[in-house]
Amino acid sequence: MTSQVSSPAEQADGAVVGEQRKAAGAKDVRRLDRVIIRFAGDSGDGMQLTGDRFTSETASFGNDLSTLPNFPAEIRAPAGTLPGVSSFQLHFADHDILTPGDAPNVLVAMNPAALKANIGDLPRGAEVIVNTDEFTKRAMQKVGYGTSPLEDGSLDGYQVHPVPLTTLTVEALKEFDLSRKEAERSKNMFALGLLSWMYHRPTEGTEKFLKSKFAKKPDIAAANIAAFRAGWNFGETTEDFAVSYEVAPAAAAFPPGVYRNISGNLALSYGLVAASRQADLPLYLGSYPITPASDILHELSKHKNFGVRTFQAEDEIAGIGAALGAAFGGSLAVTTTSGPGVALKSETIGLAVSLELPLLVVDIQRGGPSTGLPTKTEQADLLQAMYGRNGEAPVPVVAPRTPADCFDAALEAARIALTYRTPVFLLSDGYLANGSEPWRIPDIEELPDLRVQFAQGPNHTLDDGSEVFWPYKRDPQTLARPWAIPGTPGLEHRIGGIEKQDGSGNISYDPANHDFMVRTRQAKIDGIDVPDVEVDDPSPSSQLGSSRGGPDEAKTLVLGWGSTYGPITAAVRRLRRAGESVAQAHLRHLNPFPRNLGSVLERYDKVVIPEMNLGQLATLIRAKYLVDAHSYTQVNGMPFKAEQLAAALKEAIDG
Repeated sequence: MTSQVSSPAEQADGAVVGEQRKAAGAKDVRRLDRVIIRFAGDSGDGMQLTGDRFTSETASFGNDLSTLPNFPAEIRAPAGTLPGVSSFQLHFADHDILTPGDAPNVLVAMNPAALKANIGDLPRGAEVIVNTDEFTKRAMQKVGYGTSPLEDGSLDGYQVHPVPLTTLTVEALKEFDLSRKEAERSKNMFALGLLSWMYHRPTEGTEKFLKSKFAKKPDIAAANIAAFRAGWNFGETTEDFAVSYEVAPAAAAFPPGVYRNISGNLALSYGLVAASRQADLPLYLGSYPITPASDILHELSKHKNFGVRTFQAEDEIAGIGAALGAAFGGSLAVTTTSGPGVALKSETIGLAVSLELPLLVVDIQRGGPSTGLPTKTEQADLLQAMYGRNGEAPVPVVAPRTPADCFDAALEAARIALTYRTPVFLLSDGYLANGSEPWRIPDIEELPDLRVQFAQGPNHTLDDGSEVFWPYKRDPQTLARPWAIPGTPGLEHRIGGIEKQDGSGNISYDPANHDFMVRTRQAKIDGIDVPDVEVDDPSPSSQLGSSRGGPDEAKTLVLGWGSTYGPITAAVRRLRRAGESVAQAHLRHLNPFPRNLGSVLERYDKVVIPEMNLGQLATLIRAKYLVDAHSYTQVNGMPFKAEQLAAALKEAIDG
C-alpha cells in the first residue's frame, strides 16, 4: 500500500466506506483502510512505551503494521527543547503495508517542542491532539513560538483537539496517594487510553502489561491503569471527539500461521538462538554495549536455558577476542556492535579470516563517522565491512531487509559461517533494529539443518606412511578447513595470525605459499553458494521468457539492499499504479554477489540504486559489472519516504 493516506477529515467528506452506530446518542464509527499515528513528547514523557503498547494491541488485533521509533541519543535530553523530542510513529492497516508511512494522520503532541518538531510532517486536514497544559509562555518561547500556535491561526488547516492531558490525569488520580509530579507521569497512559478508544484498540493486554511491569509497586500499577481507563472514558464522553475509527484486521495480508509483533533486534536474537539449536552448538556472544545493538545482548542474556552464554566485555576488542576464542572452542560465536565498534574489531576480524573459524559479526549500523548519530539510522558501513581490514581479508556480507527478516538473515549468516569456516558480517541498521512488524513464527521443520562435523582424527598420510592431522587440508567443495576442538587427542595444531603453510598449518614465510593462501581464501568466499537474485519485473517478456524491447518493457531496474526494501517497494508500487513499467531487485548477499546479478543488470537501460549512504553499493556495482549505476542517496538519519523516492525514480526514468 503506497498511496497517500487521506486524513480522517478528508474521509469524513465521503471517501470513507463507513459504518455508523444507529443507536440514539452513540458516536459515529467510521471505517478506514489504514492510519498513521505519531506520538511525540519529551524523552521523559514515555512516548516509546506508549507507542509500543499501542503497537502491541494493534498486532493482537490482526492489523498489518510498521513502526518508526525516533528518539534522542541522550538518556534524558533537555526537557522542552527541540533536540529533546522523542517520537514513535505507527502505520497500521487492513492490508499489506511496507513502511511506517510518510505523513501522520494523527499527531499527539505532549508539549510545544513536540508540536513544532513534527507539525511540518503532517498533511493538511490531519488531526492534532495537543496537551494544552504544557503550552505555557516560557515553554513556547523555549522553542521559538512568539505567540501560541493554538490561538494565532497557524493550525487552522488541521483538526486540532486541545486536551488538558496533565490536568485530566491528575484529576483522575486524585484518590491515589501520589504527589502531583508522580501523577503527571501517567499522562502518557491517559493519551494511550484516548487513542485506544479513538481507534477501537483492545485494552486487556495493556492493563495486564501494567500490572506485570509494576508488580512490585501495585499502587503505581493501579494509578496507570486508572489513567489509561480515564483516557478511554474521556474519548467516549467528550463532545470534542465526535467520531471514532475502525481499521479491520488484515486477514488477507498474512498466510496462515501464528504471528507476533517483533522488532529487528529481537528477531535477530531469536535467529541466533535458532541457529545454535539447528547447529547443535552452544551460542556464545562476546559483546560491548553500544547503541543500537545493545538490545541483542540484553535479549540473549535471558536464554541460558538454550545454552546461550553472554559475556559483556570491558571493550569492543575484548568482546570479539572472547567470541573468536569461543569459536576455536567449538561454539557458534557472535559479536555485536555498530560502526565505531567495527573499526575497533577490525584487527580481530582479520585474525578470524586467517584462522578460518566461523564467527558472526553483527553490525547494527547507525549514523557516522565517529560517534555520529547513535540513535539514527544509516547504511554507511558497507565498504567498511567489505574492505576495512589490512591485507586481503575477504568476509561474506549478509543484510536483512525488514525487521522480521532479521531472523532469517541470522540463520543464513550462520549457515555461511559454519559451512565455509569464515567470519560473516550481518549488516542490519537502526531502522530495522528498533522498528517492528508482524512475524510468522516458523515451524521447527522449516528451519535449515546447520549441523557440522568436527574433525575426529588424522586426515593426511605423510610420505613415510604416518597419519597426521593437517588443520589446513581443505574440503574440495567448500575450501573450508577442518574444525578441530581443542584438546581432542591427536588433533593438536598451531593457530595464530602469522601466515600458515597450505595443508600442514606450519608457519610459512614462503612467497609462493602466501600467494596461494591469499588466493585460496578469496576463492573460498567467491565460491559461497548463495541464491540467485530475484527480479520483480511486470514486463511481458519477463513473464513469458520472450525477447525484450517492446513498448511495455521495463527499461529501469531499481536495485536496493538492506532496510531500503520497504520504501523502494512502496515507491515502485506507486509508479506502477501511475502506469510506469519499472523493475525491482533487492540484494541480501553483498559478498559474494549472486551469480546471476551481472546478467540481470545487463537487461536494463538504467539501474538506480537508492541508499542511505553516499553510494557505496553503487560504487561496488560500477566496479564489478562496469554498469553506469545511478545513485540516489540520503544521509539524514531517517529512512526514505515512499513519496520522495517515487518522485526521484520517476525523474530517473524520464531522464
